[in-house]
Amino acid sequence: MKRPSSFRQYVYFTLLIVLSCNSLNAQSPEAERGNIWNNFTYDMGNVFQGAGYAYTRPLHWKGNNFITLGAIAAGTFGLYSVDHKIRRQFRSHREEVPELLLDYGWYAGSPQNNYGFTGAVYLTGLFTKNEKLRRTGVLLISSATATGFLQQFAKSATGRARPGTEFGKNHFKPFGGSVSYRSFPSGHSVLTFTNAHVIAKQFNSWWVKTPIYVVGLIPGISRIYDDAHWASDVFLSWAMSYFMVEAIDMYLDSKYSKKYNNKGHNHTSLDLTIGIGRLGIVYEF
Repeated sequence: MKRPSSFRQYVYFTLLIVLSCNSLNAQSPEAERGNIWNNFTYDMGNVFQGAGYAYTRPLHWKGNNFITLGAIAAGTFGLYSVDHKIRRQFRSHREEVPELLLDYGWYAGSPQNNYGFTGAVYLTGLFTKNEKLRRTGVLLISSATATGFLQQFAKSATGRARPGTEFGKNHFKPFGGSVSYRSFPSGHSVLTFTNAHVIAKQFNSWWVKTPIYVVGLIPGISRIYDDAHWASDVFLSWAMSYFMVEAIDMYLDSKYSKKYNNKGHNHTSLDLTIGIGRLGIVYEF
């Protein structure tokens, strides 16, 4: 099933957040506590400053960071080399996949639904004066904004043809403009895995984390079934989401006193293992 692009909707809802705030450099986190407007302007400042912080992190990378980047690039290229095989495998049992899951993958990753969810989380924390929930909402919105604009730029710049065009995995038309050339990476995968990672960080138990991540992975997989993205598109989207969330969360540690589970920052790690005939991901939490 072909579904329309949501780029305009994404831009509209992001601009709505920007225009709703006229003061992005507000008071300190301890100042004027309890004033909803002051908290709101402070939080919106952190939304965009957090995104800016994430964008500038590569300027501070060291050896291990570049090794991780190389591993992500190798993993993406590894999947790129077998994109056609993966597509054929998915298409071979496409009719067996419940349409409900495919519809969920589309609607969960649409910008208007994403911002509806993240906005609800944030506003609940804002009006109940729950700083932990406010911080979670800020992390959700900031991460979605940062990853959203980055993936939209990457889509346009690379101009990779979607699988459904039948042009093949090697067909690129940089800045082609058409929705048919906006495959790499996957916006739906970016937004939904971003939400899943942020929410999972709130919990310590892997019994709780695992189903959250599974739900977050469904939209990306559904986009492969929908013939809208290649497997390599989706993989890179998940990696992008993970590192954006981690960078922005690190920034927010200096802006809010409330930490997850009252145990400080939840440190997680993502490692890739690559060898002959083997590609794996190890996620530790």
